[in-house]
Amino acid sequence: MEDARHTIALTVAYDGAPFCGFARQPGQLTVQGSIEQALSILFRREVPTVCAGRTDAGVHARGQVVSFDVSDGEMASRTAHSLKRSLNALVDDRISVAAVQEAPAGFSARFDAVEREYRYFICTAEARPVLLAGRVWHLPKPLDVDAMRQGAAHLIGEHDFKSFCMAVSAEGKPTFRNVSSIDVERIELFGQQDVVCIRVVGNAFLHSMVRTIVGTLAMVGRGQRPPEWVAEVLAACDRRAAGENAPAEGLVFWQVRYAGFEGAIPAPANSMEGWR
Repeated sequence: MEDARHTIALTVAYDGAPFCGFARQPGQLTVQGSIEQALSILFRREVPTVCAGRTDAGVHARGQVVSFDVSDGEMASRTAHSLKRSLNALVDDRISVAAVQEAPAGFSARFDAVEREYRYFICTAEARPVLLAGRVWHLPKPLDVDAMRQGAAHLIGEHDFKSFCMAVSAEGKPTFRNVSSIDVERIELFGQQDVVCIRVVGNAFLHSMVRTIVGTLAMVGRGQRPPEWVAEVLAACDRRAAGENAPAEGLVFWQVRYAGFEGAIPAPANSMEGWR
């Protein structure tokens, strides 16, 4: 009789700078490729994984979720702690497996997610923010945060976000998404006070959607367009109507939420013996 299958969920952080995105690509360094290579060494077979959101090249993650299936036999001598330790020893040094736990059988990091959160950081200081290098978009010009908030308000709710995604990726595909909130605020990072954080939360996102939203709001913040212009961009359903794609380095996939539980991953009904 074949061993019962169990679904394991990882919470993963990574520095996106050296990777060609999350998704595996032949001959390229990717986050998924590194994780699956580590899993293949541990379980001596190919272990396909599913992630909550495919990040582009250069985009970072704080709380990416990755799921995969294993059998009773494969986990017989392992605990969550030992698996996490082994994975961290094998994956690329720019990846950190922060948590490992069992999820309900058949759980999908992608399809069971109900809310994803991204945060984008812009530094407006005149001097180069060397301690934040590779983590912020250095835009050394004042930003009108209130105007950016007014512009962002036009994007809340369910809309066709075709203007905010790469034109090629939108062809023949549904482009409606539901954005539940966009917050724009000034924060302090590493003592750097001239940082604007744009927090975007939604059910799902199109290719480059958050970066295009940020580039569009930046134009409003710099006084190049009025806040009402954002509504016009949305209505146009044309990528050429929006602002530039903000650089990947300022974007962080912050966290994922799933229905019916608190925290990143639902607790299983029956945990495996020794799985803590």
